[in-house]
Amino acid sequence: MSIKSKQFISPVIVSSLALLLYYLFSVTTTHFSHFQYAILQVLRNLCLLIFLFLLFEKLAPLQLYTKILIALFLGAVAGILFQHSMLEIKPIGTAFIRLIQMIVVPLVFASLLVGTASLGNVRKLGRIGTKTLIYYLLYTAFAITVGLILANVFKPGSGLSEDVQARLMQNFSGQVGSKISNITEHANPLDILLNIIPSNPIEALGQGKLLQIIFFAIFVGITLTLIPKKKAKLVISLFDAINDVMVRMVHIIIAIAPYGVFALIASVVGSFGVDILFSLIKYTLLTITGLIFLYFTYPTVVQLLTPIRWGYFVKGILPAQTVAFSTSSSSATLPVTIEVCQETFGVPNNIASFVLPLGATINMDGTALYQGVSAVFIAQVYGMHLGIVEQLTIVLTATLASIGTAGAPGVGILMLVIVLRQVGIPLEGIALILGVERILDMFRTTINVTSDAAISVVVAASEGELGQN
Repeated sequence: MSIKSKQFISPVIVSSLALLLYYLFSVTTTHFSHFQYAILQVLRNLCLLIFLFLLFEKLAPLQLYTKILIALFLGAVAGILFQHSMLEIKPIGTAFIRLIQMIVVPLVFASLLVGTASLGNVRKLGRIGTKTLIYYLLYTAFAITVGLILANVFKPGSGLSEDVQARLMQNFSGQVGSKISNITEHANPLDILLNIIPSNPIEALGQGKLLQIIFFAIFVGITLTLIPKKKAKLVISLFDAINDVMVRMVHIIIAIAPYGVFALIASVVGSFGVDILFSLIKYTLLTITGLIFLYFTYPTVVQLLTPIRWGYFVKGILPAQTVAFSTSSSSATLPVTIEVCQETFGVPNNIASFVLPLGATINMDGTALYQGVSAVFIAQVYGMHLGIVEQLTIVLTATLASIGTAGAPGVGILMLVIVLRQVGIPLEGIALILGVERILDMFRTTINVTSDAAISVVVAASEGELGQN
């Protein structure tokens, strides 16, 4: 037997043994004390980590995005097979998310400050900002219009039986109350706009308020262009070095992405109720169908407006999409999105560091489409007719509500409360869709991140700077 064959067979044997031990530890959980069960959990998770390590690092020299996709698939399979026991490995996924979140604020602040100061041209910054906002707002309005059209044509709320309605309302009415109570401070659009200006920049940095951080970083960057270059150079050099450190940390953290993705997906699928999915299958499939349609518009727009080909964009954006799908957070995915846009698509740092953090906060196409479908779905269940005025109100409200809402898991419900309140749909109806909220959040966050990347490429191409890193 050749050395190469031995190098392949040995990891296969060890990884198979690790997986077998994990299964045995999973089925022998009776008649153990609390301490013994805790030891058993540690051994199970260790066997699983050994299996994943050998699979990703030893069996095949795969590209990172391929490993992440495999981890996503295996996580779903493990969640189905082992169900609630997969919640025990959720801390691995949580640690991965926290590592990414750890570098979001310093990365955004440093890269945006350096990028703004390096422009040396306030007019150029204004031009890029205007283009970005126009693209974001128009695409958000388009996305929610698609959602409204789908919901009006296919009427997902018309087929929900009274028994299912009663069960959903009973199971999730308590969660609705807590979510509605958190909406009051976000209800005034003027307050949302004023809140972009931080009263305390240090507090904004500490709490990770991205819009306030973006405003402050841009303001500091512009001011650096107005003071003597000798003094400004010291500040710019410092934050340029910080930015380089953060980028290097992104590379290190992304190397462990397959393990984090596996743990996150396995725990979500393991705890996700299949019964609730089937009871809302029409609504769920209609929303996902709309999101898939929206997904295919982005590479099309990129191919029409930039030199980047359709297939190259689809392949290049995969690492950011898989992290977005796993974490359900545009903000947590931001470091990966920035790296993909700069390294793969050639978006210059001064554009990526402005467009992408802004997009993670205000550009929510997938969430906007979800608003349209969900609002009409709930109205149909309650037998309410939404006329053209009410539906135009939904478009306007959801577009404005996307400004200032953080790119975090569950933010879609926050926006939906604002939308429903504006058109008089009972807020209690949110209980009807909470059962599938998590799975839809994963899909729509993927669309949000894809939109951010596409628009950053388009803006860079419109400035003639694509590929000038």
